[in-house]
Amino acid sequence: MNKIELLKVVDKILGKPFVYLLTKRYQNKIPAVIRRILIIRPGGIGDAVLLLPVFKALRDRFPEVQIDVLCEKRNAGIFSLTNNKNSVYLYDKDFELIKCLRNTYDVVIDTEQWHRLSAVVAYLTGAPVRIGFDTNERSRLFTHRIPYSHDEYEVYSFLHLIEPLTGKPAHFNIDEPFIDPDNVRPVDPSLLQRIQNNKQPVAIFPGASVDERRWGGERYGEVAKELQSKGYKIIILGSIADRFDADNIKKYADGSIDLTGRTKLSDVAAILSKCRLLITADSGIMHIAYAAGTPTLSLFGSGRQKKWAPRGKIHVVLNKNLECSPCTKFGYTPRCRKNIECLSLITVEEVIKSADQILR
Repeated sequence: MNKIELLKVVDKILGKPFVYLLTKRYQNKIPAVIRRILIIRPGGIGDAVLLLPVFKALRDRFPEVQIDVLCEKRNAGIFSLTNNKNSVYLYDKDFELIKCLRNTYDVVIDTEQWHRLSAVVAYLTGAPVRIGFDTNERSRLFTHRIPYSHDEYEVYSFLHLIEPLTGKPAHFNIDEPFIDPDNVRPVDPSLLQRIQNNKQPVAIFPGASVDERRWGGERYGEVAKELQSKGYKIIILGSIADRFDADNIKKYADGSIDLTGRTKLSDVAAILSKCRLLITADSGIMHIAYAAGTPTLSLFGSGRQKKWAPRGKIHVVLNKNLECSPCTKFGYTPRCRKNIECLSLITVEEVIKSADQILR
């Protein structure tokens, strides 16, 4: 069991008792002067990406405020892609959580959607203003409770969290990239050079956080073979865990550039910014592509399209909309007993056709 799984177990067992133990009444008045804000963002890559517009909106409204982030090792790299933050603390590294709690904050914004421990951390900061989603008893620890909808794009849900501070809904342009271009720099420049040497790069990410979102390396391979025959250079992205699918893709398109296990998040953002298209299932990499302004072709089934699918003119979603989907709720996907039909019914031909439409 890794640290993240352990934290979820602890949250499940102790989260609710902690919430009721700590609950007190607090005045919910916004201070006239806000000097320092803490944003808490546990969880995966996608949530962190879609949170970036909040940083810009806060910086626009409070140019001089210090904005800190408390996050995890696995998503911390995303916050290097914005200039609108100051310090980053990792609650799963050494004593950084304690260092963070020693700071004095005027406002704490907990962006976690369900688990309770982040609300406990928000409470322990002692901040007079604590904002979070009203999804369960965790909201008892907030001074400002924000409604949450599964039918609203997550960027807008996050932006609602800062409305008590800004006094109005924040503007968000769905067709405008929101990663700072100056920060899209690869850790390994040689990786980007390989991409820039090809005029028609198309990225494929076969990975997913759960099996219910994996379309399969052989299907991606057939798509890669067809696109390669049309002059496109296939770039395979992923972690070491995606090596098996990457090998299957290369069996069909042996000229592919395989970068699985070789990239950090900043590398991925830089590479995707140079690609003409990303083909993937619902994934954190999909959100990075969207934020970088790269067209996406995303395959949805268990995931909630209304909540997570990229918006805008250059993005296409394939979804069979079966009666049993979407089945994911608050990050939990139940084990599928129907052979993941929601994805397996999406054909190679449909993906190739949609990719052709985007690329033209």
